Amino acid sequence: MSTQQPPVPSTTKAQISLRPPTTSAHLAQPPSFEPPSTAWLSGTWHVTESTLPMWKSKRNVSFTYTPISAPSSAEPIPRLDDLVSYQDLSSDKVKTIGGIDTPSSPSTSGQWEWRGKGWLKIASSHWEILGWGDLADGHQWVVIYFAKTLFTPFGMDVLSRQKEGLPEAVVEGIKNALGASEDVEVKKLAGEMFKVVRN
Repeated sequence: MSTQQPPVPSTTKAQISLRPPTTSAHLAQPPSFEPPSTAWLSGTWHVTESTLPMWKSKRNVSFTYTPISAPSSAEPIPRLDDLVSYQDLSSDKVKTIGGIDTPSSPSTSGQWEWRGKGWLKIASSHWEILGWGDLADGHQWVVIYFAKTLFTPFGMDVLSRQKEGLPEAVVEGIKNALGASEDVEVKKLAGEMFKVVRN
């Protein structure tokens, strides 16, 4: 079953399928997995659910992906400009973190190596898409896995195109899929997911 979901009515119980992280070398990747195109992924996404502790004290967290160049024979999967925006819970000031996402493999999308800009250039991380899809009501969703770094634990974010978030049936479907994962880390994280404040 593909990890891209066919359109699902928002009022029905969503059946979501997610692949294990590629960092779990002992688990086979589903041959049906097709990562989203750069065009589909580009634009702004809102972090609506997460397991990462750093978002517990933040609100209105969003990621904006912008291709740095058009696909070419030399770079079939373009690098992405990666802009993270957020506010502290008690502040109206919008803070940002900038970085560049480079595909982990020139021929394989769905996995990236992030490196910060400016003073954050020393920071790097690996992230990948475990699943994505379109809903019949126009909602779009993505589940992202972040590998552990020197500064942050491994974790996952659920992204939605709409700031108000995804239908609850879809959120529950994602949690159920994570809880059913054969990956021990992912299964553990499924029970630690919390809603990120949006207002």
